[in-house]
Amino acid sequence: MRAQPRRGRTRRWPGRAVASVSALAIGAAGLAAASPAHAAEGCEVEYTVVNEWSTGFTANVAVTNLGDPIDGWELEWDFPGDQQVGNGWNGSYSQSGQHVTVTDAGYNATLGTSSSVQIGFNGTYSGSNEAPAEFTLNGVVCDGSTGGGDDGGGDDGGGDDGGGDDGGGDDGGGDDGSNDGGGDDGSNDGGSDGRVDNPFVGADLYVNPVWSEKAAGEPGGDAVADESTALWLDRIGAIAGNDSPTTGDMGLRDHLDEALAQAGDRPMTIQVVIYNLPGRDCAALASHGELGQEEIGRYKTEYIDVIAGIMDDEKYSDLRIVTIIEPDSLPNLVTNVGSRETATENCNTMKENGNYVEGVAYALSELGDIPNVYNYMDAGHHGWLGWDTNLGPSVQVFHEAATSHGATVDDLHGFAVNTANYSALVEPHFDVNDTVGGQQVRQSNWVDWNQYIDEQSFAQALRQEAVSAGFNSDIGMLIDTSRNGWGGSERPDGPSSSTDLNTFVDESRVDRRIHPGNWCNQDGAGLGERPQAAPASGIDAYTWIKPPGESDGNSEPIDNDEGKGFDRMCDPTYEGNVRNGNSPSGAMANAPVSGHWFPEQFQMLVENAYPPL
Repeated sequence: MRAQPRRGRTRRWPGRAVASVSALAIGAAGLAAASPAHAAEGCEVEYTVVNEWSTGFTANVAVTNLGDPIDGWELEWDFPGDQQVGNGWNGSYSQSGQHVTVTDAGYNATLGTSSSVQIGFNGTYSGSNEAPAEFTLNGVVCDGSTGGGDDGGGDDGGGDDGGGDDGGGDDGGGDDGSNDGGGDDGSNDGGSDGRVDNPFVGADLYVNPVWSEKAAGEPGGDAVADESTALWLDRIGAIAGNDSPTTGDMGLRDHLDEALAQAGDRPMTIQVVIYNLPGRDCAALASHGELGQEEIGRYKTEYIDVIAGIMDDEKYSDLRIVTIIEPDSLPNLVTNVGSRETATENCNTMKENGNYVEGVAYALSELGDIPNVYNYMDAGHHGWLGWDTNLGPSVQVFHEAATSHGATVDDLHGFAVNTANYSALVEPHFDVNDTVGGQQVRQSNWVDWNQYIDEQSFAQALRQEAVSAGFNSDIGMLIDTSRNGWGGSERPDGPSSSTDLNTFVDESRVDRRIHPGNWCNQDGAGLGERPQAAPASGIDAYTWIKPPGESDGNSEPIDNDEGKGFDRMCDPTYEGNVRNGNSPSGAMANAPVSGHWFPEQFQMLVENAYPPL
């Protein structure tokens, strides 16, 4: 018997003292901070270990002020073991024995009622790495309760309601776009347009009951059935709920109504993938769409205009609607066109007719006019755009789309990477700048001279490249972690001892794909980081954009009325092409059409989850 949809269940950000994997080291803030102006009345702290290895770890700490506004803060705790803080961000750190003190970094000194600040650090340890038992904020124990104390003055309008006078912005980015390790400071004050800096901070996330029911009906699925996944509008009929494999009989309006029903006493964020460009995904047959290459008019009037009309309904104005704009589209105009060996006729056509750029621009413009919509443009992944010859030109195409056909850079809140892909969030056992046997890691067959070996380093670099190209300095990044955990028995627990470069990389990497260009239903993959807000500098969220268990494409030809073809990269017997180094596809057998439920894949992802369930 299949479980019923888990309506009304939400997930708060993030779990307290959760051990999990991710996060690269970020530079220390090291800023002088003012002394706390007054005591907090009450507070709550969520301490998360986001990456851990044999002698070190990375931790994020979310501090929420539950009392009246404070101007200047000091957070203190005692480590239960021999942990030592190294470099940290969003605060000034000191340690004496087991006692740690963090004072504000100046720019994040003010905490309004219910406002939060995100800090983090890299540390070392030996033996066990238990979380601190107690935290104090300005001398008050942070146990989630409120009590007396100096009220500290008037209300600064901060918090998650979009108020405040500071105009928003990413305090860690700076006007020049440099990455100083600040990232999103978690205060989430509203910008001049009413939007908050990070729509994931302080919010609950929408649980899609259609996906939740499917997940709960699989062995082990109860453990993740209440996680948030994005809603994919992959054809015009999905807007109204025309028995779509991804949205069921629930249309966009139905899901927005359900998000309102799930909303409690905190903001509610719902993620919607905009995915129906003319000539969609010109380089992969499995994800072709319903609209022909020249049908830009239908895309605008029958698709984007209808979506915008629903999202702009006043009844949904309190929702934070995050849109992920057209995965796997614009980068094709760089990597799969012209005289490149990877070029396709379809991609050359889409570059020539300009409908990818015009379609994305129109989506940004129309949806960006809605005050509670946050647009994130899809930006590929490190195994696609990580080379300088791909990254810079792709960002220029992104900028063209964001500054043409009525769109401006103000219509874009950020970028999304690794959407529906498998690239590891972080490779913990080696660095792209390492050398083995006198050779650089970049020279290995796996890395192939790429500048990046994982998604987090790529996302942070892409953000800086985008700011340098003219995008706003407060843009944020989303990383899809739905299928990049790579746990299970095949996951290496440390670096290889080999002095042969290729052997070292192959035995050390947690990404177990045959080739980083493989993208379809990868055998051996696992669930990745559970969704988290503001986990690292410049990263707005780890989020499950691709719902785990939904197929990437059919492993053999299957007739369908969705315009989706048969791509040999989804065939487990395929020996590859130039895009994956002529390597085996690594795909699972018995896969259905893309977007349809694939029980075997979901069960594998649960079994190989990392962090484990």
